[in-house]
Amino acid sequence: MSAFVPFDADDDAQPPKVLLADDDEVNLMLTAAALRERGFAITEANSGQQALDRLARWTPDVIVLDALMPGMDGFQTCEKLRALPGFEHMPVLMLTGLDDEASITRAYRVGATDFFVKSTQWSLLAGRLRYLLRASRMRLELERSRARLGRAQDLARMGSFDWRRSDGGPGTLVLSTEALRVFGLGPGDKLGLHALLRMVPGDERRSLVRLLRGVLAHSSVLATDVPVALPGGRQRIIHVEAEPEYSEHGQGIGYTGIVQDVTDRRMAEDRIRHLANFDTLTGLPNRHQLIWRAERALQHARRMGHSVALLLIDLDRFKNINDTLGHTAGDELLIEVARRLRGCVRHSDQVMEGAVEAVGPAWHRKLEAVGRLGGDEFVALLPEVGDEAGAEGVAQRILDVMREPVCVGGGEWVVTASIGIAMYPRDGQTVAELMRTSDVAMFSVKDQGRNAAAVYSPLLAGRGRERLELESALHKAIERDELVLHYQPKVDVRAARVVGVEALMRWQRGGALVPPGDFIPLAEETGLIVPMSEWLLREAARQARAWQVGFGFETTIAVNMPTRIFERSDLVESIHDAVATYGISASSLLLEITENNLMKNLQDVMPSLHRLTEIGVEVSVDDFGTGYSSLAYLGTLPISEVKIDKAFVRDLGITPKGSAVIAAIIALARSLGLRVIAEGVESLRQVDELHRLGCSLMQGYQFSRPVPADQLEAWLRTTVLPRKVPQLGSAVELEAVVAARAAGGRLP
Repeated sequence: MSAFVPFDADDDAQPPKVLLADDDEVNLMLTAAALRERGFAITEANSGQQALDRLARWTPDVIVLDALMPGMDGFQTCEKLRALPGFEHMPVLMLTGLDDEASITRAYRVGATDFFVKSTQWSLLAGRLRYLLRASRMRLELERSRARLGRAQDLARMGSFDWRRSDGGPGTLVLSTEALRVFGLGPGDKLGLHALLRMVPGDERRSLVRLLRGVLAHSSVLATDVPVALPGGRQRIIHVEAEPEYSEHGQGIGYTGIVQDVTDRRMAEDRIRHLANFDTLTGLPNRHQLIWRAERALQHARRMGHSVALLLIDLDRFKNINDTLGHTAGDELLIEVARRLRGCVRHSDQVMEGAVEAVGPAWHRKLEAVGRLGGDEFVALLPEVGDEAGAEGVAQRILDVMREPVCVGGGEWVVTASIGIAMYPRDGQTVAELMRTSDVAMFSVKDQGRNAAAVYSPLLAGRGRERLELESALHKAIERDELVLHYQPKVDVRAARVVGVEALMRWQRGGALVPPGDFIPLAEETGLIVPMSEWLLREAARQARAWQVGFGFETTIAVNMPTRIFERSDLVESIHDAVATYGISASSLLLEITENNLMKNLQDVMPSLHRLTEIGVEVSVDDFGTGYSSLAYLGTLPISEVKIDKAFVRDLGITPKGSAVIAAIIALARSLGLRVIAEGVESLRQVDELHRLGCSLMQGYQFSRPVPADQLEAWLRTTVLPRKVPQLGSAVELEAVVAARAAGGRLP
């Protein structure tokens, strides 16, 4: 059936279509003419039957029937058309010369929308028709809105309900069709409050009844999830929300609200909660869950005055099995180890963050568990132990079960463990302190031959302990995502623009940055510098891509590489993989090597330097002037840049020798076609002197300290890219620049 458009004389829409039925030809002609003059499109019928015949082939917007016609009168015609499909709600106006109450009642009974007493007041008739059309349009819009709401509620598995109080009974519960579907019922089914409560399992039903009584007693809002058993045995979780309704006298008369099937959402939430708290490989509590359990255990121990033990378990030489047999075999091994460790303690998976403590004095024992920190590292939490002997007993059980062979990768393998034990409150007052002290104890076992357990002791303190802690933490730094990059810009003071940045590795450990001088030498000594450098390449490539996409900042990122990286035959492949992964060109990276390292291993690194040049990666010689470069070699090296060591920059403007050395380096570099950049620039005096000597590329605290990527990006967006930095020339201009930076343009 077509939509009924409300009519207005000023509208440009099609005129409303009217079917006019009257047996009196004069009345039919006069009425039709009057309505046409007033903007209606009239189709005429001279009998009730003819009107029905026309309706079989055509649909008007409104029907006007003469009540008294020979044969089939208007009342009979109206009754028959109401039985036709699509005409149940068609506006029908009955024209009658009768104004008696019986005729009016009969008109409404057979389905007429309204009646109009015949007269020559055509404007009143036209107004009545317009009113019927507007009312019809409003009804259709209401039906569409209800249909859309119904579809939305069906999609959301939601429905509405009303409950009204009654004296001495359960009240009257009325559920919408959508709400009945939520409970697995059809539109014609009935569901009372008692029947609904019987769907709820026994224990939950008693809790729900107590909740409902409390809500009714205080006329408060209801919001809860209820498990129900639907017809057919399906178990679902229904969310109920309702608000009280009041009479005009302020008395509570009932509640109105919604019900929604949230089973899928609750299952997804439970899954997300499990993923957030448990290791996906082993099913053990993860780091987040372990720390939460340990914190709760320490809180209880402080109140009750007992000890807590933390056992850090690290598999011995797990990397050898992983590298030899493959990661699949390594995963199988970890799963088996987790199963064995679980059996060594009173492990419980049921305690989750946010759960209410159980009633009784021993609820904290449910916190006991074995969890996986990551990689091949596990933790056993003992929330109540008498002394360290109890913890050592658990550690011994773990060592015993670990000595049994494990069948993975088509063979039997024995994997031992090293265990460090820390006791609260003796070895630490917080979870972090216990983790640290147990880590020290565990690495002391590693140093003494592995496959044993050790209790933390103050004897492990001192420099050796600090180094041990640092080394043990450094082994996990990449895995724990603790390494970060800070970026320091390289500035062309003549052009007042940033020509590159240097990526400097930092270690974010326990909320503080470890100085590079404390961990870089250790990384080089232990060989960790290789994976750390590979990570540095990947992260620099990722950041280069992020800046290019984010705001079109396409400059080179310099990364300092150790000698052993240049000696590797797969260096070019590593760089190619890094740039290909993030879709940047190889020229976006610039590799730095110190002059000392370059000259010590010149023959070993020379092939890599040539291959890097071939793929478009430039090489810079760092700390230039501190080594013993052979001029014969320097002219043949495939390098693009030299960086003047900060030791020479420091003496600029103070001693003549400093300026002389830098002038010589600049002249040498220019003759070889190399860029020159001065590092360690920290004052206006140094900037002015370098500028005077002809070195316009600089790097140092005068422009910016090494900062995280987001801070550098903010500075670039607000200061450099809009070209708010003036040209740097004389000392007078420089002082003006510094004053401007002090007002907000300079990085911290």
